Amino acid sequence: MKLGELKPQAGARKKRKRIGCGPGSGHGKTACRGHKGQRARSGTKTYAWFEGGQMPLQRRVPKRGFHNMFKTVYQIVNLKDLQRFEASAEVDVKSLRDTGLARKRDVKIKLLGGGEIDRPLKISVHACTKSAREQVEKAGGQINIIEK
Repeated sequence: MKLGELKPQAGARKKRKRIGCGPGSGHGKTACRGHKGQRARSGTKTYAWFEGGQMPLQRRVPKRGFHNMFKTVYQIVNLKDLQRFEASAEVDVKSLRDTGLARKRDVKIKLLGGGEIDRPLKISVHACTKSAREQVEKAGGQINIIEK
């Protein structure tokens, strides 16, 4: 067998559909688009979720519940996560972001009382729980609430 004698397997190569090239091609006149209708026109564009003028699914499904658009969203930091800071260190928004405890830039930070803390820290966050405040003050630290 030589390189010039190589042929693809039968059915492996398919001829291109030559659309709109006269009646002899078998795809002339309407060019496989059918007669009239939206898809027969030039320049038509329909989206994947378009249902032909039928009421779309996202509008047919009933909406339930309530979405509070004024809700304040917080990033959560637990007390056990603050063990990585040295005693009497100042823990603020910048230091929490640098250590990776608060990754999102535009979301406020809330301190929760999960875990325990054994060293005094000066913490500045946007909000904190009552139990977190009690544990920090018991360890000799203090919490400053940021108004932003």
